[in-house]
Amino acid sequence: MVMSSTAAPTTPLRQRMQQDMLMRGLGVHTQHDYVRHVRRFAAFLGQSPDVATADDIRRYQLFQHESGVSPSTINGAVSALRFLFDVTLKRRDLARALVITRYQRQLPDVLSIEEATRLLEAAPGIKYKAALGVAYGAA
Repeated sequence: MVMSSTAAPTTPLRQRMQQDMLMRGLGVHTQHDYVRHVRRFAAFLGQSPDVATADDIRRYQLFQHESGVSPSTINGAVSALRFLFDVTLKRRDLARALVITRYQRQLPDVLSIEEATRLLEAAPGIKYKAALGVAYGAA
C-alpha cells in the first residue's frame, strides 16, 4: 500500500481508497498520483471530498482551467476523482460530472515545395537524395 509523503495521519477515506486501488492492481505511481490529486481537491474544498457536490466539482475544474493547469494534469485529476467517486464512494453521479479536457492539436510542420527542393539539393549524395525523396515525396 502507498504511504503518504506527509506526516498527516491517514484518514479512513484515504485508507479505503488506497485499499480499493490495491485490490484493482493500480501501480504504485498511479496510486501516489491519485492520492495527490484527491488531496488537492480536498484542499480546494476545505473539507473532505466525500461531501463534495457537482457544483464543487465544476468550480474546481474551472479553477484548474483559470489557473493555467495543463490538460494532462487536469485529466489526471479527472481520473483520480472518478476513481474516488465511482469506486470508493459509489457516487457515480459525481463521477459523471467530471469533464476531460481536450488537447489542442498542433499541426505538423510541412515543408513547402521550394523548401523540399532546397533540402534535396543540399543532400551530399545520391543515397541521401533518394531517402529524402522518399520521405518528402519528391520526384
